[in-house]
Amino acid sequence: MLISSYNLKNVGDTLMVVLREDVEQQSSELKNNVVRIFDGKSNMTLGFNFLKISEALPNLIGNGQVFLTENQVEKLNELIASAGFDDKLVLDEDPKFVVGYVAESTEHPDSDHLHVTKIQVNNNEMLDIVCGAPNIEQGQLVVVAKVGAMMPTGAIIWPGKLRGIESYGMVSSAQELGIPNAPTAHGILVLDDKTNHVGDAFDFEKASKLFA
Repeated sequence: MLISSYNLKNVGDTLMVVLREDVEQQSSELKNNVVRIFDGKSNMTLGFNFLKISEALPNLIGNGQVFLTENQVEKLNELIASAGFDDKLVLDEDPKFVVGYVAESTEHPDSDHLHVTKIQVNNNEMLDIVCGAPNIEQGQLVVVAKVGAMMPTGAIIWPGKLRGIESYGMVSSAQELGIPNAPTAHGILVLDDKTNHVGDAFDFEKASKLFA
């Protein structure tokens, strides 16, 4: 997993790369403008901050999550190696916002509003997701934020557990996806089954016109 974000105006000239979920006891070490963030107990690397990144990646632009190219990842690996760290980044091209099919939806055994769902996100992958939306139903096409997705707010989707049931992703509303003029009513975005297909990457540009 490789989640990258860059915001020159609000954060400064620093590229932040997340590899794993935060832990309680985190530590960091700085070498040659590369900050390694790691688990203080296990020493496992959780991510990197690359300071003054425009010197190495002059064409990098962004205002939040950025999707790095293979060449950019190679350059970051050169920076990591030159700083004396052993880690190596691997490009992640798997789309994190995808069209999913609600194969099953049942009431949560320990909640009066949650639903336990099975969402098909491609031919070979079914995700267990706990969803609190009142309008979710079996047979719908929906937008799934998979584990590793960064929401427009900057929040990252990790595996979780809601009322004792494990959940691996989030079925998203139009507001959560940052779609302009999205309805304020609580509920997930249900997609047209004529123009969307299971496993497709969600088209944010096309979606920006849904409520125009």
